[in-house]
Amino acid sequence: MRAPVIRTPLPGPRAAALIELDSRYVSPSYTRVYPLVAQRAEGLWVTDPDGNTFLDFTAGIAVCSTGHCHPRVVQAIVDQAHELLHMSGTDFYYTPQIALAERLARLMPGDAPAKVFFGNSGAEAVEAAFKLARWHTRRDLNIAFFGAFHGRTMGALSLTASKTIQKRYYSPLVPGITHVPYPNCYRCPFGHCEKKCGIECVDWMENVLFRTSVPPEEVAAIFVEPIQGEGGYIVPPPEFHRELIKLAHRYGILFVADEVQSGMGRTGRMLALEHFGVVPDVVALAKGIASGMPLGAMIARADIMDWEAGSHASTFGGNPVSCAAALATLDLLEEGLMQNASDRGRQLMEGLQRMQLTHECLGDVRGLGLMIGVELVKDRETRERAVDWRNRLVRAAFKRGLLLLGCGENSIRFCPALTISPQEVEVGLSIFEECVREVNH
Repeated sequence: MRAPVIRTPLPGPRAAALIELDSRYVSPSYTRVYPLVAQRAEGLWVTDPDGNTFLDFTAGIAVCSTGHCHPRVVQAIVDQAHELLHMSGTDFYYTPQIALAERLARLMPGDAPAKVFFGNSGAEAVEAAFKLARWHTRRDLNIAFFGAFHGRTMGALSLTASKTIQKRYYSPLVPGITHVPYPNCYRCPFGHCEKKCGIECVDWMENVLFRTSVPPEEVAAIFVEPIQGEGGYIVPPPEFHRELIKLAHRYGILFVADEVQSGMGRTGRMLALEHFGVVPDVVALAKGIASGMPLGAMIARADIMDWEAGSHASTFGGNPVSCAAALATLDLLEEGLMQNASDRGRQLMEGLQRMQLTHECLGDVRGLGLMIGVELVKDRETRERAVDWRNRLVRAAFKRGLLLLGCGENSIRFCPALTISPQEVEVGLSIFEECVREVNH
């Protein structure tokens, strides 16, 4: 079994010099939780300038879906770079964008024809969906969820309700957005235990929100993550999305699925909503769509994407090189990586659940496929959030050569590349358990 190799104190001298340079010239708004400097990477392995090698369970925040520098993706990028680097799909036509749009439209659940708008990121995909919903419905109001993260542009940020630091001093934001509780069966917003968790969040929207403060006939869209990402990798009860879309359509409200983190095979299906049997009106995609190249896509039913020429556009969106990478990524997902995400996700989940039996601080283990969250608590009964333990655990893992990231207030996300092997799962589990013992000794 290959294992991480740590040759120097972290950061090593070369990495430390680069970090010092970064501190002088790069925006301090970035959030670096430990001093990793990535020099090169392949598969799930990242090497820093000092020769230290790390096992990556972050995939660049769920972006490098086919692993770092997959040879087929790299070859697609090289081939396309020799042909055409840029021509702006806003004003001209070119093959990679058209081919990818056709491919993505056919992936949309349901039988209705679909169309695609391209941007460069998840925030841009959400922003496009936000604007399209207003354009199509001619309605001013929108609904999103507490704990949601939809991006940092002003529209996407207005839909976000993850951390106050993300919004501080940016008001006024886009008006007309109401945030509502997201169903978290481990920490039910209505005080129920897991066994009684149902669709209270949907019932509350109809019986309280729509009757008291938000006229449903003025709501353009409900924006929802099938599985909350930044909010804590929270998987809702199976009936939630089915009841939510019924509520939306009862009032002519669009159901917009933010699949930026959960989509592109990460849960073992192309879209996470497929696990719930729901056909969305609009989908936002990014992150894993092009294996690390900047690309975002907003897919909508063709009858909804009825805006006129010039009403929205993007100079770099649908860049031909990024589209070529996305086409290669889709091939790999369909040829076996989605199945591997399901298989290895089950292995990882079972390993974490076994660990949970002997480590009281692992309060909850949840997820689908290779989108798994572990919530740290100081007491199983009270479920007191162990924020400091989570942060120490992430840093302890880094020192041992395992790259992890937090999510929510006190959870850790496991989102490795979909190429992960059974052996790499076991190595990651072993290191993680060592860190749990160290933090909670």
